[in-house]
Amino acid sequence: MSNAKLEVLTPQNSQMIFIDQQPQMAFGVQSIDRQVLKNNVVGLAKAAKVFNIPTTITTVESESFSGYTYPELLDVFPDHKLLERTSMNSWDDQKVRDALAANGRKKVVVAGLWTEVCNTTFALCAMLEGDYEIYMVADASGGTSKDAHDFSMQRMIQAGVVPVTWQQVMLEWQRDWARRETYDAVMKIAKEHSGAYGMGVDYAYTMVHKSPQRTSAPHEILPAVPAR
Repeated sequence: MSNAKLEVLTPQNSQMIFIDQQPQMAFGVQSIDRQVLKNNVVGLAKAAKVFNIPTTITTVESESFSGYTYPELLDVFPDHKLLERTSMNSWDDQKVRDALAANGRKKVVVAGLWTEVCNTTFALCAMLEGDYEIYMVADASGGTSKDAHDFSMQRMIQAGVVPVTWQQVMLEWQRDWARRETYDAVMKIAKEHSGAYGMGVDYAYTMVHKSPQRTSAPHEILPAVPAR
């Protein structure tokens, strides 16, 4: 018996949607540190761009309530159209459904705010009405409380949503370090967004493999002077 969810995510079988990554929505997030949330969202966006993943960005009530999409996310996709809507559920908007259908891929990776509203309703409807497989990026999404996020994730999982994390998605797309065409870009994202893992990569490059120190500007390192 075949099970599509046993297939790993690849750059050829998946698409990405960012739902309402906007400041007013982030203000209400209590389930994850908001700076960590933005870091994870931008890291995921950079990964999607590296692997040429078809990406949809939706917004809700930008001018009347939610504010504009994070500039750091827009910097990754400067030419993307933003799909503005009034509904809490992105699936209710025909523009969103058309965008997903045009990409022609059934595995949809989702990162959105809030988990208990926009993410849950979209996921359930997309699976029921659109026959999509949903991969919910738990650490690039957030809810108005830890319970709101956690129980919404549980509800979606019970319905068949696959829970993932942003770095897991990126490394699943990479899959093999021998894929040199994306290796350097993935390492760059890891160093910029992956916390201790990225620091470890920097350490290995410089201390183990003796690569030159990586800096944004030249720095002179003065030798230590013994205390008198």
